[in-house]
Amino acid sequence: MPVRLYLNNVGKAFTMHLQGGTVIPVVENVEFSVNAGECVVLGGPSGAGKSSILKMIYGNYRCDEGQILVTAGDEIINVAGAEPRRVLSLRESTIGYVSQFLRTIPRVSAEDVVAEPLMTQGAGETEGRNTARALLSRLNVPERLWTLPPATFSGGEQQRVNIARGFIAHYPILLLDEPTASLDAVNRAVVVRLVEEKKAQGVAMVGILHDQDVRTEIADRIIDVTRFGSEAAA
Repeated sequence: MPVRLYLNNVGKAFTMHLQGGTVIPVVENVEFSVNAGECVVLGGPSGAGKSSILKMIYGNYRCDEGQILVTAGDEIINVAGAEPRRVLSLRESTIGYVSQFLRTIPRVSAEDVVAEPLMTQGAGETEGRNTARALLSRLNVPERLWTLPPATFSGGEQQRVNIARGFIAHYPILLLDEPTASLDAVNRAVVVRLVEEKKAQGVAMVGILHDQDVRTEIADRIIDVTRFGSEAAA
């Protein structure tokens, strides 16, 4: 299978400007690749740098050294050196991010929140909403909530809306940041099936999963982040 994502000698440190410019290293010499249809899980204790690696891939953090190469259509793009507009474009077409937290949008219905990434990729309104409703149903979000703004939902309901939003679009690369945290067994199983479906479609995934059972089910490889010399929380 083709390589979708390659991290080459990536390093990151934080400078604490309010503490005399103290430099706190996070990770260094991070190197791994992820193939199409593969799910790689980042392992290691809290503070090892797992979240920082995910944020560098997504472009939220700039790495201090190295390359983060992603395959976008016929191009290979270095996220580490890409302009902000290019990073935003990659987030629409190439790199998706699934987390446990929903950034709520006032007065926008749950089904529209979920449908938006797919419609950004060119789907019509009918297709977007129908696909959103199907995902909300799979994740056991009550139908009576679909037309309501998710800001009023419980934490668990918001989490499932966010998972649906993360999985709805067609991203060649998908980042998973604790998507099953706080979910019950039924909905954890739904997320596992969604991951398996994405793998079957050739999506390359990188995840952080502290749930051992879920990790065992979906991980093709586990990369121990401590080998990259992290020393501080990320």
